[in-house]
Amino acid sequence: MDYYLNLLAWGDKGWGDELARGALVTITLALATLPFGVALGLLVALAKRSDSSVLRAFGTFYTTVFRGVPELLTLYIVYFGLQLGLQKLWKSVGLSGNIEMPAFVAGMIALGLVLGAFSCEVWIGALNAIHKGQREGAYALGLSKGLAFRLVVAPQLLRVALPGLGNNWMVLLKETSLVSVIALPDLMFWTGRANVVTKEPFLFFGAACLIYMLFSVSSAWGISKLEDRTNRGFVSGAGRGR
Repeated sequence: MDYYLNLLAWGDKGWGDELARGALVTITLALATLPFGVALGLLVALAKRSDSSVLRAFGTFYTTVFRGVPELLTLYIVYFGLQLGLQKLWKSVGLSGNIEMPAFVAGMIALGLVLGAFSCEVWIGALNAIHKGQREGAYALGLSKGLAFRLVVAPQLLRVALPGLGNNWMVLLKETSLVSVIALPDLMFWTGRANVVTKEPFLFFGAACLIYMLFSVSSAWGISKLEDRTNRGFVSGAGRGR
C-alpha cells in the first residue's frame, strides 16, 4: 500500500502533482470551450431558423459535418490542417518564420466546433418550445425581431435549454481527453506517461477515473442548482408549444 501511495504522492518520486496539473488543464480547457461552443451553437440555430435560404443551408451543412465527423478527426484537422494552411498563407504574403498553433487553442477550437453542432440542436428545441404568440405579441407592440428576441425570447431560452446544454457539458468533459494525442498535458496525457514509466495501469487509470467522476458529480450538482434557479416562478405548462 505504501508503494502505491508513494506513486501518487507529490514531489519528485510521485505523480500526484502531475496528475493535479493535468486535471487543471482538463477543466480549464472545458471551461474555455463551453462559452465558445454554446454561443456558436446559438448562432447556427438562429441561422437554421432564418428566412435566408443561404443561412439555413449553411447551418444544415455545419451541423451535418461536425455531428458526423469523429471528434478525433476534427481535432487532427484543426491542429495539423489549419496550422499548415496558416503557414502557407503566412509565406504567401512574403513573411518568414513558421506559425505554430498552441495545442490548447487547437483543442478549444476543435471541441468548440463539435459542441456548437450539438448545442445548436438544443437551442433549436428551446426556440421551438417558446410559444410563437409571445413573439407575435412583441411584434404587435412595435418591437423589431432583434428586440423581440433580446427582451422576450432570450430570457426564457436558458431555462428550456439548460438540461440539454448540461448534457453537452458532461460530454465535453469526457471529450477533452482526446487532446492528449496532440501532446497537450491534460489529465490523460499525464496518466499515460505515468503508466508507461511505472507499469501500473490500474492505479493511474483508476485515479484518472475518480478525477473525471469528481468533475462529473460536481457538474451534475451545479447544473441541478442552476435548473432550480431558472425554474423559480415558472408555472408548468405555460409558454409551451410553437
